[in-house]
Amino acid sequence: MIDRLSRQYGRLLAALALVGCAILLAMMLIIVADVALRNLAIPGLPQGLAWSNEISELMLYLLTMCVAPWLLRQGQHIRVDILLQAIPRRLAWQLEWIGDVIGLACCVLIATYAAQAAWSSYTSGAVNIKTLVTPEWWALAPLPFVFVLLSIEMVFRMIRLAHGERGPRHDAVGSA
Repeated sequence: MIDRLSRQYGRLLAALALVGCAILLAMMLIIVADVALRNLAIPGLPQGLAWSNEISELMLYLLTMCVAPWLLRQGQHIRVDILLQAIPRRLAWQLEWIGDVIGLACCVLIATYAAQAAWSSYTSGAVNIKTLVTPEWWALAPLPFVFVLLSIEMVFRMIRLAHGERGPRHDAVGSA
């Protein structure tokens, strides 16, 4: 049951990663169009896209939000594991647990705080005023969802750690 649920969850995270790839492609196209329009005088077209920097910033943020849970699942997140590879396997396994518990606690705390911040922004009607005027909560809304997804993945990591060998994880180990 848990394995099936984990596989389905992994498919959801992979789909989000694909959305992140699509966002990256769109961001690249917007930047290329902006640069081309600024450097080529094409009658009837604007001299650049004034909103491209702002939209690119938001897209970079969104693509990060889309791929973060998938990267955690793949073991491709930032991880300094040289100590875990050097100490006794059982102790390394226990430290993996401590890291996962701390990671879960942080994800739950950030999800809670982010949900409060997004809701507060929504109810206050706060806006971002740059080239575009947008409700502030639009940028804050993805945070609680992503950190809930990261929390769920932390639980799956703990389940995999409990059922795996008693030693450090071997995903994305950088030392040889």
